[in-house]
Amino acid sequence: MNLLNFTIIKLTCCLITGILIGYAYTPPIAISLLISLTLLGILTIIYFFTKNRFTKTISFGLTCFLLMVAIGTLIVNLNNPQFNANHYSKYIRAKEDSLKTITFKVRETLKPTNYHEKYIVDILTIDSSKVNGRSLLNVEKDSTFSQLKVDDILICKTLFKAIPEPLNPHQFNYKSFLKKKSIYHQIVTNKKRLLPISSKPHTLLGMANYIRDHINSKLKAYHFKPDVLAIINAFLLGQRQDISDSIYSNYVNAGAIHILAVSGLHVGIILLILSYLLKPLESFKHGKLVKTIILVSILWCFATIAGLSASVTRAVTMFSIVAIAINLKRPTNIFNTLAISMFIILLIKPLFLFDVGFQLSYLAVFAIVSIDPLLYKLWQPRYRPIDTLWHTLSITLSAQLGILPLSLFYFHQFPSLFFVSNLVIVPLLGIILGLGILLIALALLNLLPQFYASLFGNLIELMNRFVKLLSQQEAFLIKSIAFNFLFLICAYFLLITLINSFYKRTYKRFVWVLTAIACFQLSYIYTTYNKPKHQLVIFHKNRQTLLANTLKSKTIIAHDLKNAPSSSIKPITDYTTGNHISEFETDSLQPVYILNNKTLLVIDSLGIYNIKSFKPDYVLLRQSPQLNLNRLIDSLNPKHIIADGSNYKSYTTYWESICKKRKLPFHNTSKKGAFIINY
Repeated sequence: MNLLNFTIIKLTCCLITGILIGYAYTPPIAISLLISLTLLGILTIIYFFTKNRFTKTISFGLTCFLLMVAIGTLIVNLNNPQFNANHYSKYIRAKEDSLKTITFKVRETLKPTNYHEKYIVDILTIDSSKVNGRSLLNVEKDSTFSQLKVDDILICKTLFKAIPEPLNPHQFNYKSFLKKKSIYHQIVTNKKRLLPISSKPHTLLGMANYIRDHINSKLKAYHFKPDVLAIINAFLLGQRQDISDSIYSNYVNAGAIHILAVSGLHVGIILLILSYLLKPLESFKHGKLVKTIILVSILWCFATIAGLSASVTRAVTMFSIVAIAINLKRPTNIFNTLAISMFIILLIKPLFLFDVGFQLSYLAVFAIVSIDPLLYKLWQPRYRPIDTLWHTLSITLSAQLGILPLSLFYFHQFPSLFFVSNLVIVPLLGIILGLGILLIALALLNLLPQFYASLFGNLIELMNRFVKLLSQQEAFLIKSIAFNFLFLICAYFLLITLINSFYKRTYKRFVWVLTAIACFQLSYIYTTYNKPKHQLVIFHKNRQTLLANTLKSKTIIAHDLKNAPSSSIKPITDYTTGNHISEFETDSLQPVYILNNKTLLVIDSLGIYNIKSFKPDYVLLRQSPQLNLNRLIDSLNPKHIIADGSNYKSYTTYWESICKKRKLPFHNTSKKGAFIINY
């Protein structure tokens, strides 16, 4: 089957191309709009000239595809809030460090950190000026502070802070992640500075949060364990912020993390349950239409309660299209359905394209419908139970093959026991969702018996224990897999050509497979050639010193962390994985590093530097040495002063002021990130 024969798939590909262009280059709205209107005018003229012909014209098709690319670019600009004249960023550019009186409304509750409660808020006013835009809110944790609710409106006098860039090489870029959600600044405050104005829900998201809180208040009366209640919230209400780090890590390591995110699997099961319950309506006149309206309405209510995340929005959109197509008695093609749902979502929310859950969700479904028929044909058991298990396994393998390159690119690990966890949990999920819906319904009606609640809680706990058991088999968890963007592109090129050749074995398709393999080999050679050969990195780590010196293909790691193996230090794993370095060893911190024609002098808390044999190019100050920096500069005449994260903040501030007066480059890793010396 040639997918590009479907017009909607080609249009969706063009729309995605336009979104990528619009995000990468951000052309002015006026130019994007002018190009789109011009192409629309040309398309209209071509249509009127060719509408009476029965043959397709290249000019019409080409113009249509170019128009869709232009629309993709335009909607990215239209969805960029910074182009709005009233965006809050325009009110803080002049005096970014000055205090502002800010009125904001809570939009979303995020997973808290060790020190802060975190929220996404809509900015309403700044110093009595009406504005719009989203920001990140960090509220210092306080045992007397009750958590904010969605739609709460508060006033706070504080300042906007920029989202920090990653401080170490190949570290997760939280600033870029938030930018894709149209969040550009953060507010850091505490309970004392917050003045509540209103706490009544008045938006759709606020009402959804109120419903979730009401459900949780009913469930808490049955004394579920915190981890069990957190899983119920994840499965049935789409909220994962209460899941503990240990439980989350267990699901990741067991290859079952997709179970915790409401997606196509959950929505499909819910649709089947609802279709069965509403089947009696089909016996009435217009019953199918009424059933479809009820189904679609319930699905979108569920999506709203689940928080309208990218994955649940995708799933509900796709299954809504399926339900409507069945009601209209139209034959449905899964590829067309997927493309239509993606097209609609991206037209409304173009930046969903960069959401990891959105990408994984679509790739998993595409892989299932493409690869599963091939795998399932390999063996068709005679007995139904065995056939069901085999089909579950083939679907699981297909989904994993589809998302494997993307998972390696984002997470750099592979849980090889994924098929075991999915064989047990996926069939169990249908039972859990069915029983869970009944649990919530009975709890809301105050009819939930304690034995039923206990039975359901034990079932969730049993699943958690099973996942924990699998996650503890560390021999089957492959970590720190180096996989860059070039590998990602080549992997999907190879996967597509292999699937294509299995459907129809021809010489031409075999040549494409060989071409994909050759591209993979070339990307490996290119990556190997561009690995750092001679590089010393002074990482930023709070209260510690951490260095990595790469010599050709080996990295020598030095640090002062007690009882910490180098392989477990996050900045080191990020650096070695990101640079495809597999060979490294640990050494003690040296007072002097000779880097070809460059020299680095390390001065620790003792402050000893009385040397006469050489003049260092770089001086690293660590562990807050008590020294006279002016005297050091006069005697050693270094070209660069570096202070890592092990120093007191007051010391680095004082050293920076001295270097500024003497016009000597000063690098503070807590502000500027890791310092890299290529030699």
